[in-house]
Amino acid sequence: MYPEKELAQIIISACEFYQVESIVISPGSRNAPLTIGFSDHSSFQTFSIVDERCAAFFALGIAQQTQKPVALVCTSGSALLNYYPAIAEAFYSQIPLVVISADRPKYLIDKGDGQTIRQENVFKNHILFSANLFESNEVKNIELISKAFELLNKEKGPIHLNAPFDEPLYNLVDKVKTYNFPKIVLPQTENVDYLSLSTKWNKAAKKMILLGVHYPDKKLEILLDEIADDSSVLVLTETTSNLHNPKFVYDIDNLIFNLSEEEFQDLQPDVLLTFGGLIVSKKIKKFLRKYQPKEHWHVDETIAFDTYFSLTKHIKTDSCTFFQSFKLSINRDTRSNYQSKWTLYREHTIKKHQEFLAKAPYSDLTVFEQVLKAIPNYNQVQFSNSAIIRYSQLFKLNKTLTVFCNRGTSGIDGSTSTAIGSAVASKNQTTLVTGDLSFFYDSNALWNQYIPKSFRIILINNAGGGIFKIIPGPSTTNSLEFFTTPHSLTAEHLCKMFNIEYVKTNNMNEVKIALASFYQNSDKPKLLEIFTPSEENDKILKEYINYLK
Repeated sequence: MYPEKELAQIIISACEFYQVESIVISPGSRNAPLTIGFSDHSSFQTFSIVDERCAAFFALGIAQQTQKPVALVCTSGSALLNYYPAIAEAFYSQIPLVVISADRPKYLIDKGDGQTIRQENVFKNHILFSANLFESNEVKNIELISKAFELLNKEKGPIHLNAPFDEPLYNLVDKVKTYNFPKIVLPQTENVDYLSLSTKWNKAAKKMILLGVHYPDKKLEILLDEIADDSSVLVLTETTSNLHNPKFVYDIDNLIFNLSEEEFQDLQPDVLLTFGGLIVSKKIKKFLRKYQPKEHWHVDETIAFDTYFSLTKHIKTDSCTFFQSFKLSINRDTRSNYQSKWTLYREHTIKKHQEFLAKAPYSDLTVFEQVLKAIPNYNQVQFSNSAIIRYSQLFKLNKTLTVFCNRGTSGIDGSTSTAIGSAVASKNQTTLVTGDLSFFYDSNALWNQYIPKSFRIILINNAGGGIFKIIPGPSTTNSLEFFTTPHSLTAEHLCKMFNIEYVKTNNMNEVKIALASFYQNSDKPKLLEIFTPSEENDKILKEYINYLK
């Protein structure tokens, strides 16, 4: 059976034509024509998630893993506004989402009708395209919808289809007409002047390659291996870069925590080459903004943020295509001690890192060491934001792991929902490592019938926003409690309510024992809550930073 509403039929046909496979639906009445149509259609995998904010991040997690568009369907009114945090994240992380909102007919807007708000263009600052559709105008609707999907495919990110439906909403028909949509023709990759770039590259004695958020890519890794052999090239990666090489600097902050003015000047690159998504390290951003390169090139098919206020070239192609051609035109025998000098210094910081951890007291820092060592090979790891992702940057991760974090807006609001969505879409087991504020903020994420039994949550509970004790500023005020939001919450009762196996620990011996069996097969998901000393964590981390000198 099909919905009687022609607009619903057009939207559903468009999603099928443009190869949307997953539909995340939140309950409501105004979206009934869409709900009926999608849930009865064999081309779609449908999910029912009640909380719209969680639904949007859940969809984002699926799209993050599949790299295919995922549709969201909601009723009219404030339901739509709850999508906004995930839409902003998708916009800045270039993750394809198709937001489909049911709406009241135009004659009911601003007339005091229930569940009615001004939905047209509501996401205008963080959307690739808003298609404000018509209840009965087939030609115009197809034109708007196809334009939206064209931009989604070309630029990657969220689009919004706002669909007004008048009552009745539940009438059905047993046949629908065929609708014709234009095929999307993607633009050809622009020609890159490799000769001009290589001339500048070859003359530079200090070249820095900086990788942001990136999907695992073995082919690209091999290409970078060759370029990293150049003694004048220093490659910096992050936890979320998912590319590995013994010569790559994976612990950026450890490298530059305690550099002097003279050392910063020596590290300053002549050419900075960046690719991938956004950067976590505030230290490297501050450094490159102050000690700017003469040339900054960013490689990306669609977007180039001028993060370091020095962007000179946006190279509009994908990373693999660029490096495959670029390596053919550059010299790799530039005489320079740039790489060796900083590799030697890094070896020093690694030694100091190991020395400190061998004798450090129980804290967030030492817990992180144990947690990261315990994650089995080939897990997908989702880190929550704030202190959690920053602690992860201090350690060398198992290179078989794939690592993700919502760095588009860096919010704490949807980490658990995203992780669950990614777990549903991933072939590998998923581990979420999260802080207490992020976890409790998104606790409705557990109201989800699709969580795989293999899903694991490691909750590091330090009773508040620990990062605000670490960063300069909050502790000098009389308002620290408003920054750190101290609490005495535990996840135990949430786990009982949502049928998740629960384990808690309070010291390092208990942590090691719990982790030893945490990844064994189970009949339901598991959560390990690790309580750490709130009053000691920041002091121990500051001692660690000073010890790296």
